[in-house]
Amino acid sequence: MRLPRSLKAVAFGIALSCCSGITRLSAQSNTAGIEHTDSLRGTVVNSVTHEPISRALVLSPDNRFATLTDDRGHFEFTFPRGEGEMAAGFAGTSGVHPLQTSQLQHAITNRPTMLMARKTGFLPRNNGQDAFQISSTQQELTISLVPEARIVGHVILPGSDGSDKIQVELYRRQVREGREHWDPAGTAMSRSDGEFRFADLSAGSYKLLTQEQLDRDPLTFNPRGQLFGYPPVYYPAARDFATGAVIRLSPGETFQAIVSPAKREYYPVKLGIKNAPAGLQAGIQVWPQGHAGPGYSLGYNAGDELIEGSLPDGTYTVQITTYGPNAMTGILNFTVGGAALSGPGVTLLPNGSITVSVKEEFQRTETAPRGRMTIGDVRPVPENGRRPNYLQVTLVSAEEFGFAPGASLRPPTGPQDDSLVIENVQSGRYRVRVNTSIGFVSSITSGGTDLQHQPLAVGLGGATPPIEITVRDDGAEVEGTIEATTTTEDRRAGFNSPGQSPGNVYFVPMADSSGRFSVAWVSPDGKFQLQQLPPGAYRVLAFDRQQPDLEYASDEVMGQYDSKARVIRVVSGQKEHLRLPLITASE
Repeated sequence: MRLPRSLKAVAFGIALSCCSGITRLSAQSNTAGIEHTDSLRGTVVNSVTHEPISRALVLSPDNRFATLTDDRGHFEFTFPRGEGEMAAGFAGTSGVHPLQTSQLQHAITNRPTMLMARKTGFLPRNNGQDAFQISSTQQELTISLVPEARIVGHVILPGSDGSDKIQVELYRRQVREGREHWDPAGTAMSRSDGEFRFADLSAGSYKLLTQEQLDRDPLTFNPRGQLFGYPPVYYPAARDFATGAVIRLSPGETFQAIVSPAKREYYPVKLGIKNAPAGLQAGIQVWPQGHAGPGYSLGYNAGDELIEGSLPDGTYTVQITTYGPNAMTGILNFTVGGAALSGPGVTLLPNGSITVSVKEEFQRTETAPRGRMTIGDVRPVPENGRRPNYLQVTLVSAEEFGFAPGASLRPPTGPQDDSLVIENVQSGRYRVRVNTSIGFVSSITSGGTDLQHQPLAVGLGGATPPIEITVRDDGAEVEGTIEATTTTEDRRAGFNSPGQSPGNVYFVPMADSSGRFSVAWVSPDGKFQLQQLPPGAYRVLAFDRQQPDLEYASDEVMGQYDSKARVIRVVSGQKEHLRLPLITASE
């Protein structure tokens, strides 16, 4: 039988009243049965203005606890103590399953160990490490959120009726191997009025550009006539990526940008491909010759095996790269000069291989691996050989805007394979990264080039001289202590909590030094130790948190820390002790 709507309302009211009765009963019983409650209160604030943030969601990472801040940014959690009191809180309540009571009891009596906050328009702090550690006795907590930065603006297309939309691309400055590098940070399509917007940006340095756009205005477009388009513009009005302005954003800043591409004649381009494998799958990049960067594009016509597209007048470089274990690369320079180009083909050549040789100049007999003879024995140590977990060699692209992927030592082909080979190396410039678990790397060379200070140049399809690595075991030993002064703000932010490292110690080689960038692990008591430090001159710095964007290869950048750095010069076998001041995030 269906109940009238009025009866349904009455039934719902009774049910709601019963539920409210259960809530009040449990609260009253808990108040009567528990003499002490465990509580945690706090405030969510803007990290820049330090103003409270209302209606922010505060939650535990496991989603067991959550609440919203009030209009003053305050929040509070109350955790009843004792399992017996919780059981009493639900005594005599019908309709509550015993298992449910047990689960709720378990959830409430276990206070969270971490809390974090969320609010639209704010970013997680510390590069995504946004959970604040809380101790079992902590009563108050301040959670800071970083306000998002934004880049908004307009693309003005002269002569357009306003219906044309254009792709806008953003790049962010990153640090790779201690040097500047630009990585994609997002794309946005302009609206019909030319407006575009990038939100949720962290503080940092950016570059902005428009992708090229062909003019398809139905009122002016003639498929049989001259083709027009808008070449890329690198904010504010540069013609290549390298000379584009750097947009430096602070937390919470909104940057206004206006770009105005100019209409130019475009001409059809068709380039053939030589040595193309069957079922070619490739990536194609094109840029003005001598000015590598994003913005221009050409496509691949698989049916005709042609690189096709349209470009304005100019001299360009096109690079085509295939994928897979037998990858190939082709590069061609060509010129577009006032007419369609049906030009020469791009020759694909196999990516190269580079052999690696290792010279071991060990001074200690205990350094030699098990099963090998050391210097002074009947058999010498072989200069070339593979040892599991001993030496890692990696090539990292050294281009400011790099297209080349990295490469590393291939695995051994069998139990008797002692060769060291880096396969499938695409042409380009690379930094050579060598990690060793025994001793230290004293030199890296190739064809007379010092690869500790210069990049490795790999030509297209050409032979590259072997990479020669010398490993020694008589490095210096440095130990020391961080002179940390923990501020109230640091404590609230979760730094220097029990068991947490109070800092990170970086050994940065001075300009033209033979040293090698190294990082020392710091124990909770502020002590650190680093063994097998290569001889050389170093700036030694202690930061209160990790520095993933530290541009340590720039002597000018590192000179800004000279007042807080300790400069040391170490030789083989030396032991050094340091006391370092702590560099905090506010410095």
